[in-house]
Amino acid sequence: MNANVLDTQPWYKEPWPWILMAGPAIVVVAGFLTAWLAFVSDDGVVEDDYYKQGLAVHQQLYRDTVATEKKATAQVMVSGLGVRVFLDMANAADLPAQLQLHFIHPTRDGLDQDIVLTKEGQTFYSGALTTEVHGRWHVYLEDQDKTWRLLGDWQPDAGTPLQLAAQGTSATTP
Repeated sequence: MNANVLDTQPWYKEPWPWILMAGPAIVVVAGFLTAWLAFVSDDGVVEDDYYKQGLAVHQQLYRDTVATEKKATAQVMVSGLGVRVFLDMANAADLPAQLQLHFIHPTRDGLDQDIVLTKEGQTFYSGALTTEVHGRWHVYLEDQDKTWRLLGDWQPDAGTPLQLAAQGTSATTP
C-alpha cells in the first residue's frame, strides 16, 4: 500500500468538523431559546414611575393611622374562587357597605387581582377571585373611599386564614 495516497473522502463525511461545529450550534440555539423566554415571560416588575410612587408612600401613611384609630382588623378566608372577609372595628357604624380587596403578586404584575366585596351580614363580606391564588401574595383591604387600609402578606397554600392589620401594628399569619 502506498503511504502517499491521500484520503479523498469529502469533509462532511468526517466526524471532526461536525464535532467542532456542534458547540457553536448549541450556543446559537440556546440564545434563541433565551430570547424567546424573555419575550414570553415579561414579568413587569419595575414600574415606570417608581420614583413618584416612592414619594407617594408618605402621602398614604394617613390611611394606616385611620385604620389604627378605628381599631380595624380583618380575617381573610379563600376557598376556591370564593373570598370571605370578617371585618372588626371599634364602632360598628363605621362598617362600609362595600370593600376592596387587593391581591398583589410580589413579582408578576399580570397576576394581581382587585376584588369588590359586598356586605353579607353584620361584619361579613364576600366576593370572587378571577383565578385561584397560589404562592406568596401581598394583600390589602380598603374601603371604597380609600380612607383606611389593612395590610398583610399571605401564602394561601398554607391553608390558614390571613389576619390583616394596619401597617405599624402586628399583622400575623398563623
